[in-house]
Amino acid sequence: MTDAEHGLHAPHYGWSHSGILQTFDHQSIRRGYQVYREVCSSCHSLKLVAWRSLVGVSHSASEAKSMAEEFEYDDEPDDEGNPRKRPGKLADYMPSPYENEQAARAANQGALPPDLSLIVKARHGGCDYIFSLLTGYPDDAPAGVTLPVGLNYNPYFPGGGIAMARVLFDGLVEYEDGTPATTSQMAKDVTTFLNWAAEPEHDERKRAGLKAVTTFAALWALSVWVKRWKWSSIKNRKIVYRPPPKY
Repeated sequence: MTDAEHGLHAPHYGWSHSGILQTFDHQSIRRGYQVYREVCSSCHSLKLVAWRSLVGVSHSASEAKSMAEEFEYDDEPDDEGNPRKRPGKLADYMPSPYENEQAARAANQGALPPDLSLIVKARHGGCDYIFSLLTGYPDDAPAGVTLPVGLNYNPYFPGGGIAMARVLFDGLVEYEDGTPATTSQMAKDVTTFLNWAAEPEHDERKRAGLKAVTTFAALWALSVWVKRWKWSSIKNRKIVYRPPPKY
């Protein structure tokens, strides 16, 4: 395959959570969820993310509960067997914008929008690829590039032709915290949110790793001290045989 068929290699960006001891920017996660809700959720699902996952990460319990209640979920049928609906709960997973795959394809000219729950892990380049894809739409395709009807040019997508048009534009979202909603800022925030969605254990894993390293370092230092000061005399002790005197 040619480089164009593989897609342009995404440059590496210095993500704030990529360091060994660095954790997610939770304000960015909150802004990223807002971008997902207002822009991405009309086509893409997050079927592996429950509303309760947002609690303590980007939203309070009351905020997450209120957002869940905006959607209706299937409930137990009534006494006559008729289906019923109920408001969402924290334990529910985020709903899909479409009833089924056929409806999704019909609404997108045959293309199936992927679920975004694990998209950062599922794509080579992870966050770098997602950010580059969202910000990499040129105004026009390069000379000599011909795309089928319904596809848009993006050099980072394999083959260069992607069904998703550019969706992020400056000022598209009005952030709750007043952060300027530039295209790159929105792409950064929604990518951070999707990285958290794919790795919700990220921060806890790093904290556990730090505790493990600290504990093992302390045990190693203790073992060195014990060997040096407690066992050194035994290790260097010599046994001398003195035969009994002859009479």
